[in-house]
Formats: sequence, structure tokens, C-alpha cells
Amino acid sequence: MPRRDTPLRRAISRNMLLVFVVGDVLGAGIYALVGEVGAETGGAIWTAFAVALALAVFTAFAYAELVTKYPQAAGAALYVNRAFKRPFLTFLVAFAVMASGVASAATLATAFSGDYLREFVDVPATVAALAFLALVTAINVRGISESVKVNVALTTIEVAGLLAICVIAVGALAGGDGDPGRAFEFREGESVPLAILAGAALAFYALIGFEDSVNVAEETRDPRSYPRALFGALAIAGIIYLAVTVLASMVVPTSRLAESSGPLLEVAEVGPLAIPPKTFAAVALFAIANGALINLIMASRLTYGMAREGIVPKVFGRVLPERRTPLVAIAFTAGLCAALIVIGDLATLADTTVTLLLGVFILVNVAVLVLRREPVDHDHFRAPTALPVIGALVCAGLLTQQEARTFAFAAALLALGVVLHAASRALAVSPR
Repeated sequence: MPRRDTPLRRAISRNMLLVFVVGDVLGAGIYALVGEVGAETGGAIWTAFAVALALAVFTAFAYAELVTKYPQAAGAALYVNRAFKRPFLTFLVAFAVMASGVASAATLATAFSGDYLREFVDVPATVAALAFLALVTAINVRGISESVKVNVALTTIEVAGLLAICVIAVGALAGGDGDPGRAFEFREGESVPLAILAGAALAFYALIGFEDSVNVAEETRDPRSYPRALFGALAIAGIIYLAVTVLASMVVPTSRLAESSGPLLEVAEVGPLAIPPKTFAAVALFAIANGALINLIMASRLTYGMAREGIVPKVFGRVLPERRTPLVAIAFTAGLCAALIVIGDLATLADTTVTLLLGVFILVNVAVLVLRREPVDHDHFRAPTALPVIGALVCAGLLTQQEARTFAFAAALLALGVVLHAASRALAVSPR
């Protein structure tokens, strides 16, 4: 595959890419969502995660085809732009994806400053979150090689933490604690399919992240390694998620998991192999830090890619010469993230992230079919035609599970995108 010239450093190897995607998928979601999914599904939490995993795979096939066909940094916005050639739609997609990444990073920064951090030090939440954001941004500015190496270290720690949860739970079951049958119980008074679907809509949030890696395509040594990295990472994450959710449900009552803001901490304190709360809190903090770093990498690279395509002002495409990182894009996304942290009310924005991305996923699945009419001069991965069709329908189905307030907030964010688009057009035609 010919590689497009880029001022960015191609530092991500095949194995580093796999770890990058694993780290993006295995984030803070599994540490926080187990209880919430249990509240929707019942003790059979794993069924919701299994369905969510299957649904994510459909859209992953579309991304695998498109990123090997167009190995550039702009991701979903690039694909939609090529398929539909509607600048306004492209801008909204870019804005939706970028906003979802920044909002997720802001949510994680706020989570970092919460109960887990209070196991060690008690400081004002906003101050701690902004200091954490500054540290993550400095790593991002330092360079993609350094960022990915930090990601490798943090991913190792968070995977180790989840494996420790499995060992602790198995030890508790071996000691006679828990109830294995609870992992096969569904929410009382709710039909099983509806309970699973409701839980899957929440669990899907924990699997979002596989799509972020396409935004570092220009910093990957061989873009043809993307399909293996995407599907390998989803398989690894899926196995770990299923093991954690099955065992957590068996050793801790569902109601207790649902009531906890740190449900896996409840598991860590069970049985003869229990570990001190501070130990697991540290692991959770590393997991949160990893998710925030990857989200900010994605958002800044997306902004940079859009600048190179002329969709946002070209100033966002400026690169720091010494480090070859998109400095202005990093500063912009970090500043927006800081503003969201100061506003403080990120819960609704976090819920809206899924809604925004589901809309993007529908367009990406359609785009892969439209772009079959546009050949390229190199070999690339090709998804079975039925899978993007199923992926679009599945994403539309998950959208029906979102609440009205979520749609209202998503509409407000897109309205902000319209304002920014109008401002960009005005700057483009203004006399110089």
C-alpha cells in the first residue's frame, strides 16, 4: 500500500497499534458501568455486554475497510466527505466525533478527581481535574511515540486490574461466597429481550473507542495492520468484559453493584484474596488516565486532519516542528475540554456521546457502500456487503433506546456546530 506523505511521524508499529486500540476500548467504562448495566438487565450483566460487543463488530468492519482504503487522519469525517460530498454534513460529522472525544476526556478528568483520587488526597475537584488535564496534554504535545508508550504502560496496568478482579472473584467463589446462579437472572418484571437491549445500549458505551484509532492512520507504519488490530482488540476486550461481568455478578448482589459508583471496588473487597481499596483505586485512576489520553489524541488528530482537508481553519493544521505534533489542534481540544470541566455538569454530555457516535456510525456504514464505486490504486480490506447494512440498522435500533433529553442535548451540540461552520465560511470569504 503506498503511503501518503505526511509531516507527522510514523511511529506506531503493528503491536503498538493493537495495544492502542485495546487501551481505547478497555477504559473507564468497564470500571463504572457494570452496576448501571446490572440495574437495567439484572444479574445477567454479561448478556448485555455480549450483545453490545456483537453490535460493535458490525461497524468495526466498515472502519476496517475504510481506513485501509483511505489511510488518513480525518477518520469518519473524511469517509462521509468522500461518500456524500456535502461539506456541511462533513463538518457536522467532524464536530460530533471531536466533541464526543473532548466530552469523554472531560468526563474522565472529572472522574479522576472524584472518589478514587480521594482515597489518596482530598483537593477541590475542579483543580484536580484541570491539573490532570494539563499533564495529559503535555504528554500529547510531547509526541505520538511518547503518548503511545504511556498508553502501553497504562493499558498493561488496567488489564492487570481487571484480571485481578477475576482472580479475586474466583477466590471468593472457591471459598463458598457468592451465588453463581445470579449471573443468569434477569430484571424482575421486564421481558428478557428488552432487558438485554436496554443493558446493551449502556454497555455499548464501554466498547466505544475502536473507531478512534483511525485518526492516527498517518502516524502508523503500516495501515494494512488496522483490521487485525481492530478485531483483535475487540476480541481481547470482549473476553475480559465477559469474564469480569460474569464473575462480578456472581460474587456481589446486583443491587449492591447498581448502587455503587465504583462497582468493581465492591468486588475487590470480597473473599480471601481481597485487596486494599487504595490499591484498586490506583489501578482505576490509571485506567481513567489512559482513556483521557487516548480521547485527547483522537480529538486533536481529527481536528488536524480536518484542517488539512480545508474543513476547519488551516491554523489547526500547524505542527510543532521539534516534536512533529499538531500543537494548535492539541491546544484547542485541551482548551475546550477545560471549559467543559469548569462547567462541571458532564453527566448529560457523557450520555449524549453515545447518541452522537451512533449517528456517525450510521453514516460510516452507509459510506462504505457508497464508496465501493470509488476504486483506489492499492489493495485494502473489504467487508462483506451485508455487514455494513446490518451495522447501520443496529445503530438505528440502539438510538431508539436513548431518552428524549439526550436527543435534545445532542441537538444543542450540533447547533453549536452549525454556528462554528458558519463562522468558518465567513472567514474563508472575508477580504484579506
